[in-house]
Amino acid sequence: MAEKDISIIHPRPSSIVAALYTLRDLNVDVAVLHGPPGCSFKHARLLEEDGIHVVTTALDENGFVFGGREELSSLLKKANEMFSPKLIGVVGTCASMIIGEEMREPVQDAGLDVPVIEVEVHAGYPNNTKGVLIALESAAEIGIIDTDELERQKHLLTEATNVEKRHGAASKEYLEPSRGDVKYKVAERIIELLKEGKKGITIMNAKKETGYMFADITVAIDEIAKKLGKVDNVVNMANIDDSLGLPRVRQHAINIKDGFEESGTIIHENIGGMDEYPITGDLVNDLIKEKYSDYDFAVITGVPHAIPMDALSGMEVISVTNGPRQVHPLKDMGHKYVIVEIDLHPKTLGVSKIVESEFGATMRELAKDMLDEN
Repeated sequence: MAEKDISIIHPRPSSIVAALYTLRDLNVDVAVLHGPPGCSFKHARLLEEDGIHVVTTALDENGFVFGGREELSSLLKKANEMFSPKLIGVVGTCASMIIGEEMREPVQDAGLDVPVIEVEVHAGYPNNTKGVLIALESAAEIGIIDTDELERQKHLLTEATNVEKRHGAASKEYLEPSRGDVKYKVAERIIELLKEGKKGITIMNAKKETGYMFADITVAIDEIAKKLGKVDNVVNMANIDDSLGLPRVRQHAINIKDGFEESGTIIHENIGGMDEYPITGDLVNDLIKEKYSDYDFAVITGVPHAIPMDALSGMEVISVTNGPRQVHPLKDMGHKYVIVEIDLHPKTLGVSKIVESEFGATMRELAKDMLDEN
């Protein structure tokens, strides 16, 4: 008998929001939420920082009873007139899906000359990756992505779900949120390790646009290592392959790669695309075993729990996440220090260059003080 999934009682990401971000990665110009005006408000507003127009049919009690076909059709026409989009996405909500609303008919009623990705989704799925999958399947149906990319994405989504079940937000019934270790103390430890001549690895395994801030930590460590004359003791890994992923995801990789070059930070090992964070673990594991098994410490940023502890055993592992509920699982894995970059995601929407992190800033200031003392 298959093992029954545990019942998660802490809040988890929504499939509706996941669908919205997927439409963003497909470069839609307008995303239409078919539902109440407040549904997914925070993320809808944040996505507008990323250059997408997000509008809503604003279903009310009357709409819950009689449906919103006419409202959706009318809004599609209005959005087309207002924004002249090249690609539109329509996303369902719990309310519109419960009353049995279908997207196809109102989209046809609108009679637009613009391709429309229809995403019939609600937030009742156990894994938010379901919203991504529905959006991608709809995009493939109208030719926005090809079959090969759809199959690749399906594999990544399966692995992302598995990563969360092993060591992430779906690994326990309830995970207590935590701010993790004090940034000052962890920064001090990294600088001490570098000063002592210890050999270290930085591993950026970031999810899409979050890489704009996680990359800064790699850059900060590289800057400090150079000032200490220890740069040859540090190897940098990052998932910045710009040949893989949906259009916007590839552009993130290009932008971050440019940022590393501008800062003079060499990435010694490119470990995959910016949507491949759930599957980089095996490659990183093999690289460390083959080339870096004698290293003393590792700093892992982004999605650290996707990197297995196998080859890292014996190293002092420091990780940086943007999920407060990820602290305890990482400690359980054996990470000595875990710190959290709070509000990282809002700060990385709508940007195209590496953004300074709190931890990066802390390391730079502390290194300056320590070098001045010497």
